[in-house]
Amino acid sequence: MTDIKIISLGTFLPGNPITNKEMEEVMGVREDWIETMIGNTSRYYAVNFQEKTVEYDLIDLCEKAALEAFQNSSLQSLDEIDLIVLSTATPDHLMPATVNLLADRLGLQGIPTYQIQSGCSGALQGLDVAQQFLKANSYKNALVVGGDVCNKYMDLNRDFKKLRSSELINYVLFGDGAGAAILSKNTEEPGFKLIEIFNKFEGLNREPAQVMNWLGNIPSDVQGMSGRQIAKKYPSAKEDYKSIEKYVPQLTKEMLQTLLEQNNWNKDEVDHFLPPQLGWHMTKKIIEYTGLDYEKTTNCVRDTGNNGNALPYIQLSRLSTKVKLHDKIVGVAIESSKWIKTGFVLQYA
Repeated sequence: MTDIKIISLGTFLPGNPITNKEMEEVMGVREDWIETMIGNTSRYYAVNFQEKTVEYDLIDLCEKAALEAFQNSSLQSLDEIDLIVLSTATPDHLMPATVNLLADRLGLQGIPTYQIQSGCSGALQGLDVAQQFLKANSYKNALVVGGDVCNKYMDLNRDFKKLRSSELINYVLFGDGAGAAILSKNTEEPGFKLIEIFNKFEGLNREPAQVMNWLGNIPSDVQGMSGRQIAKKYPSAKEDYKSIEKYVPQLTKEMLQTLLEQNNWNKDEVDHFLPPQLGWHMTKKIIEYTGLDYEKTTNCVRDTGNNGNALPYIQLSRLSTKVKLHDKIVGVAIESSKWIKTGFVLQYA
């Protein structure tokens, strides 16, 4: 069988980290409320937080992450990339696809491009699609990118003191960012060897726990409503945090058990775990609920915010600074928008 490895990684977080204190000063969201509800200390916005203007589009973040992954690789030219897969929940446009804008930015012509629209599970789905193409074709190298710019679509001019917690939580929970990986086959250099990627839909007859709306999603019965009334009835983001608290740890535990059983590993054999990164309090709850050794986990959400499709790449990038040859890694990403559980098994080889 052909081994597929992640041979390099790149990440990009826009602007400066926005602290809880700044959230309170600019938006009036109490610092102690953020700590109690989420536990994150900072996050990154693709918009200018004070001026409320868009500073970065998704394509900007993805380009920077992709170029860093290339610079960290052994490839001599971008032309050695045979295909691109990009995952996001927040593309810059419905058309053209952001992945094609990325190919244009990188100067890559005549290669296949694929875009996956998904939330937190998208990064692992993107890796899975890329590895399948590498295994089935003569391609040698794939660029896989994941990123989100949730805050680009948030209304920063609202009266935050009047927002319900289910809406307010999104402004402090989500961050923006992008990550990238270059996958290669038949490589002799060290990298994260992909042993298994698991992707399973669990949302049959279950209500979504997270919904994001664009203007095109708003029903046609809004004639006569003001912009403020529309935003109140059809918010850009809505979250059922209680359902997330209830089900995500359970789905994570199931996914971990499946991955361990299918590879005949016990928990103690695993050197590193990459748990879901929803918010810091939730991540700690998941670590405790699944009985993981905290010292073996790699986390980032506390200071990066929940930047969706970028998160697994940021975790892997942080892990790459301490991983050792032959280390075993198990990671999980859970998407609560319509309940998808994904996971991967890696070995540094």
